[in-house]
Amino acid sequence: MPTLPELIERAPWREAVTWRETWPHEYVFVRRDGQRPLMDAICARLTNGEGVEGRFYGRSSTYLFIGEHKYWVMTPCADMDFDGAEDYIINRARLYRDRRDFVVE
Repeated sequence: MPTLPELIERAPWREAVTWRETWPHEYVFVRRDGQRPLMDAICARLTNGEGVEGRFYGRSSTYLFIGEHKYWVMTPCADMDFDGAEDYIINRARLYRDRRDFVVE
């Protein structure tokens, strides 16, 4: 079984065009990009309490800090239904190493 850093390295990250100037980040689709093992590994860490709460323009999210990036999902892990039609997204952004890693308003 690959480690979380190996799964992250293998993922086909693509640049998000939204927020490009103010909040550059990347993402992968779970189903379309075959990233269910990565989502499972991230959700396991978040479920085990390794995430840190933060806000992005009034929206609260739980971020997972790994290496030089922070990772987040838009749908809470407990609410994901992998048997349904929805495709989930894993996001990541480089760390700023200041307040922007926790609160953006």
